[in-house]
Amino acid sequence: MSQERTRPGAGTITVAGLAVMNIVAVVSLRGLPAEAEYGLASTFYYLFAALFFLAPVGLVAAELATGWPEEGGMFRWVGEAFGSRWGFLAILMVFIEGCIWFPTILTFAAVTLAYTGDAAAAQQISGDKLFVLAVVLGVFWLATLVALRGVRSFSQVAKWGGIVGTLVPATILIGLAIAYLAAGNTSQVELSWGAFVPDLSKFSNIVLAAGIFLFYAGMEMNAVHVRSIKNPIRNYPIAILVAALGAVVVLVLGTLAIAVVVPEGQINLTQSLLTAYNTLLDWAGVGWAGPVLAAMLAVGVLAGVVTWVAGPATGLLSVARAGYLPRWFHRTNRAGMPSRILLVQAAIVTVLSVMFVILPSVQAAYQLLSQLTVILYLVAYVLMFAAVIALRYSQPSRPRRYHVPGGIVGVWVVGGCGLLAATLALVVSFVPPAQIEVGSPTTYVGLLVGLSVVFVALPFWAYSARKPSWRDETLDFAPFTWQVEATAGDPVPEGRGPRA
Repeated sequence: MSQERTRPGAGTITVAGLAVMNIVAVVSLRGLPAEAEYGLASTFYYLFAALFFLAPVGLVAAELATGWPEEGGMFRWVGEAFGSRWGFLAILMVFIEGCIWFPTILTFAAVTLAYTGDAAAAQQISGDKLFVLAVVLGVFWLATLVALRGVRSFSQVAKWGGIVGTLVPATILIGLAIAYLAAGNTSQVELSWGAFVPDLSKFSNIVLAAGIFLFYAGMEMNAVHVRSIKNPIRNYPIAILVAALGAVVVLVLGTLAIAVVVPEGQINLTQSLLTAYNTLLDWAGVGWAGPVLAAMLAVGVLAGVVTWVAGPATGLLSVARAGYLPRWFHRTNRAGMPSRILLVQAAIVTVLSVMFVILPSVQAAYQLLSQLTVILYLVAYVLMFAAVIALRYSQPSRPRRYHVPGGIVGVWVVGGCGLLAATLALVVSFVPPAQIEVGSPTTYVGLLVGLSVVFVALPFWAYSARKPSWRDETLDFAPFTWQVEATAGDPVPEGRGPRA
């Protein structure tokens, strides 16, 4: 306990700060147009995904984080259950997924920045590939510089940037849409009970809707900062609950607000949110506020990116120093941040961002990279859900301040629902959505499968190449429970040994 109290950054993240960081990590307004195409049926998908994915993620993450609060996050949890090889795969999936996700979210930033200027030229500018690439790289490197300044700096930027750039704009969007309907204006979508239940007989609907699960992804990501939270065993689950409820409300009502004012045939993945804002602001007689809202949304993107830049990289640093990556990656700056990991992450993002210039359209690149992030993150989630079930059997007496309710049956129901939902979404993520133009379906699927195989194989290759000299002997990284048992003379379960 004394180590936790003296650790740099301990107690620097409050419950409110962590809740906002989680909401910002989960909620991205840029993704709302993709589900607005479903109209009121989007509410069904959001609630379904919240019940079978978000709730399991929140409950499972709370149990794992409070039962194993040591550093490592996803690596720690999966490694405890299945060995360090699979834990390494899980943490690398989260890290790589983040690298690929950045260009997609920052494309939205490029569009919002375009709308802060001349509205007449905004649409043309936002479709310029070089402009998009410049904004993606500029904002990302700015977020990296913020993250390099340390926990206090990036948590404050994430907190206040999330409030200004996500929560306030979402509240304005939802409030204006409610006022718009209350004034007697006609909705662009049917708002009746019959429209609530989607046509699940259409496979194309299921494919695109599967991506909604990842709208809720990231709730567990800030667990890597658990030792920077005051009284984490009590405060972490509270922050998770608040963030989960906030995410559902913002996503459901925000999506409906877009569907109400933008005709279905005119919905565009990168521009429709701004179109909805402009329509509602013009109706309210404050069209001049459009550029202001666009600038606020850009701030929200920066806050979300800062959260994701720092989170996985911080978790990977602990894993690297424990002996799973070369010592070159162990370097930290004066603020205690993993400077070299952050710079490698920035280099990967820079290379991937060029895809926006190579592919036929920004929309096609956006969809391809978005689906790839879904696939890689779902691999990690499948492992996490399986881990919580396995650990109830392998470590039943492990102290857990928070338990998934219902005993062993409850953990099977909750973890099983999450596992089934993640697996289903993983499978259908390889199918091109019929609603979005992605060029050649064969090329699209081929790129998706090829990139997925490469990125999943990479952690296994890196793991097999590790050397004993990579471990930092000065590190207080807590060993896995099975490693402690091996030291005490108990047999190590198969697949968990030093070379597992």
